[in-house]
Amino acid sequence: MPRVSEEHLERRRQQILDAARLCFARKGFHETSMQDVFAESELSAGAVYRYFKSKDEIIGALATQTTVSLRALMTELIRVDPLPPPDRLVESLAEHLVANSGPESPLRLVPQAWALALVDPEAAEYVKEAIRGIRDCWYEYTERMRDAGWLPADTDIHAVATAIMGVLPGFILQHLIIGDIDPQTLARGLRTLLPYGPAA
Repeated sequence: MPRVSEEHLERRRQQILDAARLCFARKGFHETSMQDVFAESELSAGAVYRYFKSKDEIIGALATQTTVSLRALMTELIRVDPLPPPDRLVESLAEHLVANSGPESPLRLVPQAWALALVDPEAAEYVKEAIRGIRDCWYEYTERMRDAGWLPADTDIHAVATAIMGVLPGFILQHLIIGDIDPQTLARGLRTLLPYGPAA
């Protein structure tokens, strides 16, 4: 297929995802209909269904896409030398999340996707894949902490990674719903609980 055609198809696909994201951010997954997506994207039903068979498939694509930038940032941060301690790493990630948490931002879809995954098996598969990708990053980071001597040689990598994995979802919920927490507060708390790093 000619490159120009591939680029056109990708632009059209992204046009649909951008429209759906705006609709979901405004009305939520359940209240948004495919008709809303057609209207927001200014595309016909046939054009949209050419790319996505259902609303759940769009949700799955957005759930996956939303984690891409976070995973890319995590991968970059956990592979630098010297290795950042947990408080600085999480602060950087939290700052990224805050910067992408506006009224119509992708981050606002994340808790909705978690809730949908509890009741919709198709959506659950997309969400599981996204969560596992983030957790793999935490595995890598935990291994590097162990190799740096910040954790015992016999550390249960799975246990530590799954424990620290819970920090960011908790931050997301508090930031989006309560609104009284910032990345610096999160970092101070982690620094007290997890005093690892070169200065520990």
